[in-house]
Amino acid sequence: MKFIFIKFIDFYQKRFSPIKKFLEYFGLLRNNSCVFYPTCSEYTKQAVEKYGILKGFFVGFLRILRCHPWQKNHIDSLK
Repeated sequence: MKFIFIKFIDFYQKRFSPIKKFLEYFGLLRNNSCVFYPTCSEYTKQAVEKYGILKGFFVGFLRILRCHPWQKNHIDSLK
């Protein structure tokens, strides 16, 4: 099950992230790029690999909730 969830995140990163960048380039979408490094999807993928599906997804969800433009610490690695 963990493998399937990680493949779903990979699919999102390869198919939908480039489309967002294309739309941002032509001004059809505001620049809403992630303020964190690594990106939220990569962080969630690492959390799922380390903690399993339930806890990894929850940790990734908490990371998305912390995401806002006024975030001071932009480098947020998985502990």
